[in-house]
Amino acid sequence: MAGPSRADNSLLGRWWWSVDRWTLMAIFALIGLGYVMMLAASPAVAERIHESRDAFILKQVLFLTIAAALVFALSLLSARGVRRLSFAIFGIALVLTLATLFIGASIKGATRWIALPGFSLQPSEFLKPCFAVVTAYLLAQWQRNGSTRDAMIAVGLYLVIATLLKSQPDIGMLAVVTAVFLVQFFLAGLDWRLFVVGIGCALLGGVGAYAFLPHFRYRLDSFLDPTKGDHYQIDRSLEAFGNGGLLGRGPGEGMVKDHLPDAHADFVFAVMGEEFGLILCTVLVLIFGFIVLRGLARLLAEGDQFVVLAASGLVSSFGLQAFINMGSSTGLLPTKGMTLPFVSYGGSSAMAVALGMGMLLALTRRGGAGELI
Repeated sequence: MAGPSRADNSLLGRWWWSVDRWTLMAIFALIGLGYVMMLAASPAVAERIHESRDAFILKQVLFLTIAAALVFALSLLSARGVRRLSFAIFGIALVLTLATLFIGASIKGATRWIALPGFSLQPSEFLKPCFAVVTAYLLAQWQRNGSTRDAMIAVGLYLVIATLLKSQPDIGMLAVVTAVFLVQFFLAGLDWRLFVVGIGCALLGGVGAYAFLPHFRYRLDSFLDPTKGDHYQIDRSLEAFGNGGLLGRGPGEGMVKDHLPDAHADFVFAVMGEEFGLILCTVLVLIFGFIVLRGLARLLAEGDQFVVLAASGLVSSFGLQAFINMGSSTGLLPTKGMTLPFVSYGGSSAMAVALGMGMLLALTRRGGAGELI
């Protein structure tokens, strides 16, 4: 890939030769697919709710343009800059997530959004990447100083977030945050017996959610027993994949977007399967897998514990979110309202994922993440 000369000592030149350009290309490929899928999926959804055909497209073009700019700008940061930014955004997002319980807009039984003019903000989306970085810093301090105080602060922050997400409720996001939190503790050197206890507590939390949250119990029962519940959405989704076959029916020729209310968001993968077929869906899965594996591979020679933990948390969160969305669309997991990173419609999701990926690129630059700003 052409770029500035290696002798170029400017900010851009140094960034170009230190950033992981393969991951950068993969991220921008996902953003490009996001543009394509909004053109394919959103007009039918907009017409069904009596909006302009271009309503979602225009908004998402803006969101993805901002997301692309964020990825680039954040990738210029140093490790210290990533840490400071994460602490600041984490504090703001935590306060706003708490505020949703009092002033949030309720949609489909969940109170996760703050209504703004022309836009609904979901603050908890920004908690995911920032909490991964904050936790990484606290665990790195724990390893460096040998004091359990920092680890206990991390656990306390997790419990606060878990309480807020359960109250909204947003069990899917809570599951992702919990999984990433356990992964980071494991990588930080937590005794394997305590790690097993942590997994046991997470499983007990799932049992509690099943016992006390009717919507969670309904979704799980519907998933485990095909004779129970409403399977309309997943049936249409699986039908779409079947109709698409290997090469798809062609752009704009799909039918599933005319029937699913969230075809442009939660089930955009089904729209892709019907219109573009198995081949493009496989390419998409490979792009996500490449970003995750490439991000982890860049850490193999990394000596900074904070960078290892933060980048591992960011890439794990990214991969889990994609897995849950695609697993829900294909019937491998219970249906869950979680977006496909950069591909599904959603301003909060696009910008929060861009925040995480920009910080990942900053932390995994060769030559040290502290060389730029």
